[in-house]
Order: sequence, then structure tokens, then C-alpha cells
Amino acid sequence: MGSDEATRSSASPRSSAETAADETDPVRTRAAVQRRLEDLVRENRFTIAVVFPVVGAISLLASAAELLPPPLAYNPLLLLFGTLVMRSPLVVALLPEIDRRALVPLVVLTAYTYAIEFVGVRTGWPYGPFEYGIELGPMLAGEVPLALPLFFVPLVLNAYLLSLLLLGERIEHALPRLFAAVAAVLAIDLVLDPGAVAIGFWSYDPSGGYYGVPLSNYRGWLLSGTVAVVLVDLAFDRAAVVERVRACEFALDDLVSFVLLWGTINVLYGQWLAAGVAGLFCLALARTDRYDLAIVRRTLPGSHPQK
Repeated sequence: MGSDEATRSSASPRSSAETAADETDPVRTRAAVQRRLEDLVRENRFTIAVVFPVVGAISLLASAAELLPPPLAYNPLLLLFGTLVMRSPLVVALLPEIDRRALVPLVVLTAYTYAIEFVGVRTGWPYGPFEYGIELGPMLAGEVPLALPLFFVPLVLNAYLLSLLLLGERIEHALPRLFAAVAAVLAIDLVLDPGAVAIGFWSYDPSGGYYGVPLSNYRGWLLSGTVAVVLVDLAFDRAAVVERVRACEFALDDLVSFVLLWGTINVLYGQWLAAGVAGLFCLALARTDRYDLAIVRRTLPGSHPQK
């Protein structure tokens, strides 16, 4: 009995040391933080992917109709907060895949996003002459939103990830992979730009025939989308990303939020072609086999999501 107690007491300091080592191990710490973030997203999927975009659409429409008081209409802090919340599933899903290899292309993409937007605002190239109608948060030099990468880069990531899931084995070939992703980026802007023009985010002069958006805008998006998709493709280990996205059920929830927010705005403004493209994204998301009725029921408040 005495020897048992001695054994337990001698083992106790080692257990404490091991626990302390675990707590200071950056790999274990990162894994623990990742698990907590994933649990947080899973427990709030319905709120993030459905409630936030619906409330966002209502508040933006009310702002455009001048139904909200000035402190609330187009409130930049609320815009940024809502965007961050809706982006969170995508960010949390991809965090494990962001390593040193990914950092350089993603930093270059961020810099490119700012650069081409500054050129666009000041010269009208490549999107056509346009200007922001409201401040989307703090503005760099009073011209470009500081949070621009938060608005643009996730759209490219969503298009890229959706393309990877839908293409199957064809993702091994660069041409169809990149072509599909760029086409998805352009389709996203077919939904985004008409809605953004309708609620006053920005405007074109002269306006174009596609709900106020000129054809030059899509030539610009073809350029910026191609550069962005190539950089994203360079940033990630494709096989690892595909495995991660297939295993992480909420990886495309940000795209769900996008479709609900901008699809609703386009429907309520009677912009049916743009709303139809949003509907095509709904069909594409359904083909990924992650948004069936059983999964939807598990995301509802009061349910117990499987981990």
C-alpha cells in the first residue's frame, strides 16, 4: 500500500508537467482553439447562415428606402460586424489549411485587391467609371474600403471551393479547374453588383444595361477574378483543401449567406435575372450533398448538431 502511494505521488508531478507542456505546445493550442471555433460555428449555424443575411437584407433595404434613422442607416460598424459573422464559417473551415505556403499568395492577393480597386476608382479601368455611394467602414484615402479584402477574397474562395466540390476528378486538370472557378466568380458578381447598385453601395457613370451595371465591369471582374483564382490555387494544397471541405459541413455556409442576402435584395427589386443566377447557386449548393433536409433540421435552434 505504501509503495502504491509512492508510485501515485511520484507519477503526479509528471502528470502536471505533461499538462503544462500540453498547454504551452503551440500545435496542441492551435488544435484546441480550432475545435472551440468549430463548435461555436456548428452551434450557431442557423443564426450565421440564415438569420444574419435575412436581417442584413431587411436593414439594407430599409436604409435604401430611408426608413431607418441616420445612426442605423448603412451603419458601417454594423455592416462590418455582419460581414465578419457571415464570413466566419469559411474562415474557420480554412484555418487548418493556412500555412507558410499559403501566406505569400494570400498576402499578394490582398495587396492586389487594394491596388486594382484604387486604379479602378481613380481611372475607371478595368471596371468602368464608378464611385462608392456610402462608406463601407473606414476608407483608405477616402476612396477604397479598408475592409475590401474581407468583401472580395471570400467571394473568390467560395467560388473556388464550390468548383472543387462539383468538378470531382476533373480538378486534377488545371484548365477546367481554373475555368470553373473564374466562371463562378463572374456568376457571383452577376448577383452582387446589381443588388449593390440598387441599394446604393456604388454606382457607374454611365450606368449599364444589366440593372445599371456596364459590361466593362465584367471585363474587369474577368481580369481580377482570374488573378485571384490563380493566387488561391497556388496558396493551398488542393487535395488537403478538398478533403477538409468535404469533411467540414459548414465550409460553404458563407456562400449560403451570400445567396440569401443578395438573392433577396434582387428579388425585392425585381431584378429577376440576377435572382435567377442566385437560384442557380442554390442548385449548385444542393449538388454538394451538404444541404439536405436532415442537415437543415440539425442547424435549427434547439437542435443538437453532430460533431
